[in-house]
Amino acid sequence: MSQMKLMIRLLRPHQWLKNGFVFIGVLFGHAWGDPALLLQALMAFAAFSLLASGVYVMNDLIDREQDRLHPTKRHRPLASGALNVPTALALLAACFVGGFALVQLSDNRAAWVFYCYVILNIAYTLRLKHVVVLDVFIIAAGFMLRILAGTRGIGIEPSQWLLLCGLMVTLFLGFAKRQAEITALDEDSAAEGGRAAHRRVLEHYSPELLSQFMTVASAGAIISYSLYTVSPETVALHGTTKLIFTVPLVIYGMFRYLFLLNRRGGGGDPARLLMTDAHLLAALVGWLLLVLAVLKQWL
Repeated sequence: MSQMKLMIRLLRPHQWLKNGFVFIGVLFGHAWGDPALLLQALMAFAAFSLLASGVYVMNDLIDREQDRLHPTKRHRPLASGALNVPTALALLAACFVGGFALVQLSDNRAAWVFYCYVILNIAYTLRLKHVVVLDVFIIAAGFMLRILAGTRGIGIEPSQWLLLCGLMVTLFLGFAKRQAEITALDEDSAAEGGRAAHRRVLEHYSPELLSQFMTVASAGAIISYSLYTVSPETVALHGTTKLIFTVPLVIYGMFRYLFLLNRRGGGGDPARLLMTDAHLLAALVGWLLLVLAVLKQWL
């Protein structure tokens, strides 16, 4: 594999899909027709993509020895030795410099969000990823910062119900990721040293405990989103009561994800799973189209 392909793989561009959270404000703030706000949201997306890739490179640099013991992570460019450390360091610097430059150019009103994201991820990589439960809350916080960058950062006040829903969804995804990691390590005989050798915090989790956490988080996400669609503030803002019609697609998406996690061994990489599972992709696209149709009052 060429060095360029290895560097692209190290950046994990498929994970940029997660940065779509910055467009929540544009969608529910009726800002899709404002070129200035759209441009700010796009620049926030690009900045988060570069910063997130920098974080991935940093994680792979720090964890490369551990990753060599993992059944799948050992094939990553740094863990396998296919890409050298100086190249990775240069790539890391380029991502952070480029990301923060975009933040300054975009004149985002919540520029602190991007700095908090990087600081939080450095703390996570060095220490907080080993603290049970808090590790998943840190992952969720990264998504909440994306939402804030795309709402308050571009002058749109976020709904409290949507913020709560975003928190619950990201907690659900975080605990699902831990469940997938445990399943993969327990089933793979090539995994050396057990769970703790790959991610120390996994020794504190059990499938039963994670199942309870995911049940609470998924129920919280569905309830908070449902309450958002029928709240008086939402009806007054959008001039319609029909957002409730989008709730079944949210429920289907959550249930489909749980099915893939428990029956198909998925869940470890939400972005990749979304791009490879036709049902999840259809649920997301259908939800987006239905939300747009309702907000534009085509229904």
